[in-house]
Amino acid sequence: MRFDVSFIGLGVMGYPMAGYLANAGHQVTVYNRTTEKSTHWMSEFPGDSAPTPEAAAHGSDFVFCCVGNDDDLRAVTTGTGGAFSSMRPGAVFVDHTTTSAEVARELHSEAARLGFSFVDAPVSGGQAGAENGQLTVMIGGDEDAVNRAAPLIDCYARMQARLGESGSGQLAKMVNQICIAGLVQGLSEALHFADRAGLDAKAVVDVISKGAAQSWQMDNRATTMIEGKFDYGFAVDWMRKDLGYVLGEARNNGAHLPVTALVDQFYSRVQAMGGGRWDTSSLIVPLNRN
Repeated sequence: MRFDVSFIGLGVMGYPMAGYLANAGHQVTVYNRTTEKSTHWMSEFPGDSAPTPEAAAHGSDFVFCCVGNDDDLRAVTTGTGGAFSSMRPGAVFVDHTTTSAEVARELHSEAARLGFSFVDAPVSGGQAGAENGQLTVMIGGDEDAVNRAAPLIDCYARMQARLGESGSGQLAKMVNQICIAGLVQGLSEALHFADRAGLDAKAVVDVISKGAAQSWQMDNRATTMIEGKFDYGFAVDWMRKDLGYVLGEARNNGAHLPVTALVDQFYSRVQAMGGGRWDTSSLIVPLNRN
């Protein structure tokens, strides 16, 4: 079935995601703060652009969004010229931004008051996952709205799951980031240790990656970490943003996250070294420079 769809935010994630929707035959209207990005997107995919989120959302059956943080999301939804002012009754707003659970619940309530649905659906898989249509999507929201959006999300996802009511998608993404933070720090320390012990780190990884130590991070980042290359994935600045949400939620729910809090401090050291735009595997850099 073909739908009128809009996509707000054409960053490294949103750009290919919107493209998958267009290539699936949906009528897609895009909005991006930098209009040149919208123009470039239209040169590559079938669709239109709009000058504001409000104009993009007008008449759409589904509005998708992938922006930066809580403030960015509020700006394109309930801010001046935001999408919520033109959403039609019964439409579904699907937010792929990683935000706090608090803002997801806030916007879910506002959408319900205005007569449409809001679904929080943060993603995992990074730029490569978005470009290859292989994202994992963690979803919170009303079951009917989630079910209606599912066939469209399938255009760029290899896995999607509703995990509960509004905010549950964001909470699940926090679980994901907790796991990643600990894994990358452990891998960083392991590779640092191998180097100081005089071992061939690549040879060691080739062996242990066939055993219980294996992980996605080891398979995809160990070699580039050894080579000192850190432009292959999710930026440190964005991970610190996400860990801020994690630690804030932990203060509210009483969860004890000592390792996560420590790794967040290590990421702050990477930022202080000028590595805010390096990918998250750069946790190894402060260890190697000690």
